[in-house]
Amino acid sequence: MNFALGFKPLLGDSNTMDNLEKQLICPICLEMFTKPVVILPCQHNLCRKCANDVFQASNPLWQTRGSSSVSTGGRFRCPSCRHEVVLDRHGVYGLQRNLLVENIIDIYKQESTRPIHTKSEQQLMCEEHEDEKINIYCLSCETPTCSMCKVFGAHKDCEVAPLQNVYKRQKTELSDGIAMLVAGNDSVQALISQLETICRTIEENSQRQKQQLCEKFDTLYAILEEKKKGLVLCIGQEQDEKLAHVRSLIRQHGDHLEGASKLVESAIQSMEEPQMAVFLQGNKELIKKIIDTAKASNIERTEPGYENMDHFIINTDDIADMLRTIDFQTVSQGDAAEEGFEAEEGGVAEDEVSQLSVEGDGSRLDTAGLLSGKRTVPAAKK
Repeated sequence: MNFALGFKPLLGDSNTMDNLEKQLICPICLEMFTKPVVILPCQHNLCRKCANDVFQASNPLWQTRGSSSVSTGGRFRCPSCRHEVVLDRHGVYGLQRNLLVENIIDIYKQESTRPIHTKSEQQLMCEEHEDEKINIYCLSCETPTCSMCKVFGAHKDCEVAPLQNVYKRQKTELSDGIAMLVAGNDSVQALISQLETICRTIEENSQRQKQQLCEKFDTLYAILEEKKKGLVLCIGQEQDEKLAHVRSLIRQHGDHLEGASKLVESAIQSMEEPQMAVFLQGNKELIKKIIDTAKASNIERTEPGYENMDHFIINTDDIADMLRTIDFQTVSQGDAAEEGFEAEEGGVAEDEVSQLSVEGDGSRLDTAGLLSGKRTVPAAKK
């Protein structure tokens, strides 16, 4: 079906009026704003009826105005900029009216010779019947046409309906479709927000688990360092004891050697005495000292292998193997919650380091038995 446009004259500048009319079109119903006009926080305007339709589609459980129950408000997104609009218990009736836009609509109606609805100034005329207006809709061909086409023309065997009825029905369907899209977009946006929250939670949980993991390993490092200091102290103590004993023997032998050397010097001097009487007077006492010193030369000695420290040996192979097997173990949510509650109640005692675990997201680091009494480092032999 071909049809042409017929135009009625306008008062004033046609382009200016057209541009003004475009600014007064509701983005929901695609008609000129119907009073009352409400302004959203993002400064976009909607017919209050259209705003209420979008709001009801986004909040199907919200109580309608006049209900006896008290509503807690709701939210929807602006169809122009997608900004989220949060409403109180009054719903769209709590939005402020845009009196300026309403006044502009009144002035436009006064100055314009066009009807109020959009582009009604453009009168569609039938091309085949130039004097006939497009006033019916062919349901079979799904195209607007005129009455003459139905009576004598190409659509005489088709099913038709009044143009206004089809127009209102399709306009309603389009408005409902827009509301459905807006509601669907709100659901997708809510899902995106939820996923973003999950991402942040994953990052926070991972950071917390990393910190707890480092704390557990720092605890193991501290225990190993403390044990190492204790074992090194045992070796040092025995070293000091043995060194003190050997050094005392060195002093004893040194004192004996010094005394023997003095006796040898005295004996040599006595041997050089030419006078027999003088020699015999002091020789008896000197011989006694030499004999006593010679007998005392068999003093205490160290046992064979006294210097050996090989008995300070520990076997860390088993513990090293256990350290290499440290890994996360999956635990049930119930066990994790119970262990978390016990940790809050009593904390973790120092003597329970063997049961330290890193909990979170269903996993824990198992160190049970690593430093417990079941496996001990062999004690050094003294």
